[in-house]
Amino acid sequence: MKEIKKYLESRIGQHSFYFEDLEGGYVYGYNENVQMISAGCMKLPIAIAILKEAENGKFDLKDKVTVFREDKVSGTGIIHEFGEREYNLSELLIAMLIQSDNTAANKLIDMIGMPRINELFQEMSLKNTVINRKILEEKDVKNVVQNITSSYDLCLCWKHLYKHSYLNEEHSKMVIDILKRQQMKNKVAFYIPEDIKKGMANKTGDLSGVENDTALIQISKGNFAFTVMSQGIPNNVYGNITLAKCGKMMWDMLINSWN
Repeated sequence: MKEIKKYLESRIGQHSFYFEDLEGGYVYGYNENVQMISAGCMKLPIAIAILKEAENGKFDLKDKVTVFREDKVSGTGIIHEFGEREYNLSELLIAMLIQSDNTAANKLIDMIGMPRINELFQEMSLKNTVINRKILEEKDVKNVVQNITSSYDLCLCWKHLYKHSYLNEEHSKMVIDILKRQQMKNKVAFYIPEDIKKGMANKTGDLSGVENDTALIQISKGNFAFTVMSQGIPNNVYGNITLAKCGKMMWDMLINSWN
């Protein structure tokens, strides 16, 4: 893990990472508690917060909401391509996680409101994570307050899901299973073998100058949470290369050195 730290120290921009063996207890981080722009990675803790409120009896995942024309946000996802229609909450949750659908995320945020989401983040012990705004189109993001999180907090989300320590077992497994089908596996997972990559749960995030990826890796050697975040980078290709190289170093260590 020292190699990853040394590599990130050499890269342009601000970077952080965190790694945890969820069974063995080994941890290693670099700037892991520094607040960073979350981008789409915020959708992981949002999903956990939504499901917690369902467990609290505030609503049922079968409940339906209408997505109106004015609700639609372009960018990632596909709901903005359709006309006005009803969706149940589970459909919106799946769209938000698999396709990182921005419209779905905003409708779910509206369900419980940002103040309550932030309360739930504190309840989860996510000390560096704050949702300050709903999802905006890329052109509108530059001069607004950003949503923030940290490498540590994102790995803590995986730890909660793996250990069923915040949500019940059914909902914990639901989030993991949905994110195994997440469509963006070209960052941390880029150099990881295809058969392993298919079984990884991960959530990416990006904005101009921001590239993030957080993953749960479950293999015969153990269960691991790994997050790499970057901001202030020259361009997003540079960031993708950085994350992919970090993923390769992490994977090589697991395969060659982990007992």
